[in-house]
Amino acid sequence: MLALLTAFWPGMAPAVVDNHSPKRTLRICSDPNNLPFSNQRQEGFENKIGDLIAHELNAEVEYTWWAQRRGFIRNTLKSHRCDLVLGVPSNFGPALTTTPYYRSSYVFVYRLDSGLNIRSFNDPTLHDVKIGVQIVGDDFANTPPAHALTSRKIIDNVVGYTVYGDYSKENPPARIIDAVVAGDIDIAVVWGPLAGYFAKNQAVPLAVVPVSPPADRSLPFVFDIAMGVRHGDKRLRTELERIIERRSKEIEAILDEYGVPRIGTRLSSRNGRSGWKSVISSRH
Repeated sequence: MLALLTAFWPGMAPAVVDNHSPKRTLRICSDPNNLPFSNQRQEGFENKIGDLIAHELNAEVEYTWWAQRRGFIRNTLKSHRCDLVLGVPSNFGPALTTTPYYRSSYVFVYRLDSGLNIRSFNDPTLHDVKIGVQIVGDDFANTPPAHALTSRKIIDNVVGYTVYGDYSKENPPARIIDAVVAGDIDIAVVWGPLAGYFAKNQAVPLAVVPVSPPADRSLPFVFDIAMGVRHGDKRLRTELERIIERRSKEIEAILDEYGVPRIGTRLSSRNGRSGWKSVISSRH
């Protein structure tokens, strides 16, 4: 998932695949070391969704691997090294985005044996516990949760964990979940898909609950997640939107497999909404 979390075609028949025609190439821009989203062994849920899309397009996947740090879009999509980025906010300006295929939220993560029961940034307990928060830079106030804590004067007990982390280690953003398990921090505020995947794979049971309120003044904590293509590539976007609509159940099954928490509703078209039950819950 990009570190930029700040800010359909109903009734159409499935595409007819001619197995005798030459396969096209689906060029995907992706991070080689960023589970649960993607890695070079193609073990992430974005890799699986990419395979699903390629199958629908009768295409072979070709990856351009680039760390999702500053300059990722400039050096991949905009440089024409690849044509598709999975997992961008639906209002992501640098790309032409599809209708969203899931909605997730920042979440609180804490050990179930901690005795905590935190659901809101307004919980006074947050003044008395050690809190881990994801940051992009070194100013400790550049992600929505960091801003929410700062506005409540919750500062001295906050520990910053960079979204990028130590890239020499596998899945660097997971260190914030490791810190909760080890007891280095009492609670973490983490982007939901990252939290859901690593929390369910821990020996210590963890609670994973959506932050509340879902937005704080102008700061959203819930994001619609889409696919991004180059501006002007409306043909590919149209193909992707048809697949999102037609294969929504398969996409949901992949997200379930990786423990990706979804919340609220998902946009089933650009003009309508369909209810989608939240799957965020405590892990027992």
